[in-house]
Amino acid sequence: MRFASSLTGTARSHGWLSTKPSSPDIEFRWSSGNTLRQQSTCDWQRYAYEASDCGLLSPDLAAGIRRVKGARRLGVRIGNWLTAEEGRRLVGAFGASTPKERRNRAMIAVLIGCGLRRAEAAALKLEDFQLRDGRWVIADLNGKGGHIRTVPVPDWVKKVIDEWTVPAGLTSGPLFRAINKACRTWGNGFTPKVIWSIVREGAASCGLAGLAPHDLRRTCARLCPGRR
Repeated sequence: MRFASSLTGTARSHGWLSTKPSSPDIEFRWSSGNTLRQQSTCDWQRYAYEASDCGLLSPDLAAGIRRVKGARRLGVRIGNWLTAEEGRRLVGAFGASTPKERRNRAMIAVLIGCGLRRAEAAALKLEDFQLRDGRWVIADLNGKGGHIRTVPVPDWVKKVIDEWTVPAGLTSGPLFRAINKACRTWGNGFTPKVIWSIVREGAASCGLAGLAPHDLRRTCARLCPGRR
């Protein structure tokens, strides 16, 4: 307890820790639990070093603390993905008799066949699809972190997209849009949260409960290992 109080006093004097006025409990300024788990070991080793410099700990004890290793991580998180058959089932879970069904089917096809993130799919415009050397691509896609890349579009994905856009009369603007009760498109697209609900609805209807949109991106990487 005395050791912990010494380190806490040193850490607080350097501004590494803060306390809530209404509570004596100590909290790190970074509130993310994941960040705490990743950085706690090296931070307390640093506190021990500073405490030794201030005369609160003996150099030998501080050196012993700095030699303590963090918890070992076992295994590797690899996420979830679909097989080719499960992917076909998910795409087929949405029919093609109504505009909403065709839109949702095209959305799932884009997520699986092109490996896009939810935000990227929600921001897609018809102008983004271009022919390059006789192949359809999503040109100059502005992705996560501002990275620009060109994404190849498989023929079967482009066919499903055309089955949605041609009957809906879409020639420009957002690819995926809201549909009113009169089965007409309106608005300027929708948020990535809507894509999450559509994926969950389709997955539940074909026995793939627990599926997330990013799992479809993993599926694309798994089934098309040569893509970048």
